[in-house]
Amino acid sequence: MTQPQSGAVAGVVAIYPGSFDPITSGHLDVIERGSRMFKRVIVAILQNEAKQPLFSVAERMEMLRESVTAFPGVEVDTFQGLLADYALAKDASVILRGIRAISDYEYELQMALMNRRLQPGLETIFLPASETFSFISSKLVKEVISLGGNITGLVPPLVEDRLRRRIAKYKPSI
Repeated sequence: MTQPQSGAVAGVVAIYPGSFDPITSGHLDVIERGSRMFKRVIVAILQNEAKQPLFSVAERMEMLRESVTAFPGVEVDTFQGLLADYALAKDASVILRGIRAISDYEYELQMALMNRRLQPGLETIFLPASETFSFISSKLVKEVISLGGNITGLVPPLVEDRLRRRIAKYKPSI
């Protein structure tokens, strides 16, 4: 098992949940910062049947695993159901969330309070987005690339390549 970097909270397991469809540079920033703070960070992909993702769960897991190899103590997993139950099953005491704007905070605060109600002792840590990544979302990245825009630096290169191939596959030939 890899050891956390110095300064990591001894024994604390954090979960960074999301759809990661696809992973962005903003997500990686939160993961890197979390890996310095906690013994273990589990990047957990929520399997949500209500959403229609561009990439399958298996594809997202593969892209995430390739993207987080440089960060100590980070693993990738998937879950269904309540995050609070998943956290309990993984012996996690912290939910890690990135916040880009006030609108994110309002939603995330509701989720944090509900998770703590469901599993007392489960805390949520909000990390403000780095200025460089504060405007990036998976949805916006997909929209920009589908319209022919440049997303270099907004996602890891391996993700950009897969996005270009996936978008090209679905675009009708003119």
